[in-house]
Amino acid sequence: MKSLPLALFISAISLNANTQTSPKKVITKQVVDIACGECQFKMLASPQGGKGKSCDLAIRIDGKPYFVDGKNIDDFGDAHGEHGFCNAVSKAEVSGEIVKNRFKAEEITILPIKKSL
Repeated sequence: MKSLPLALFISAISLNANTQTSPKKVITKQVVDIACGECQFKMLASPQGGKGKSCDLAIRIDGKPYFVDGKNIDDFGDAHGEHGFCNAVSKAEVSGEIVKNRFKAEEITILPIKKSL
C-alpha cells in the first residue's frame, strides 16, 4: 500500500517532464516566406535581439512565423535596402528543424524573384 503513493508520484513527475519537452519538426528543402520578423511578419522582438525593436530574420511556414537561428538577417545583403528583408517578403528553400518555436537553420537558399508578365 505504501508503494502506491510513490508510484503515483513518480508517474506524475514523468508525465510532467514529457509535456514540457517540445517535439522537433524536421524541414527538408521546403519553400517558405522569408523576411524580417518584426518589420514584415509583425512578430514581437526576438528574445535574442537587443532592447527595443530589432530586425531579426524569420521564416513563415503554413502561415506561422518562426525566428531563425544559425543565420543573420544581413547574411543575405542589406536588410534595409530596397529589396531587403525589412522592406519585402521573399521566397527561400530551407532545411533545418523547428525547436521550441524557433527555426534552427541548416541551409537557406534565397529563390529568384519571379517576374510577372
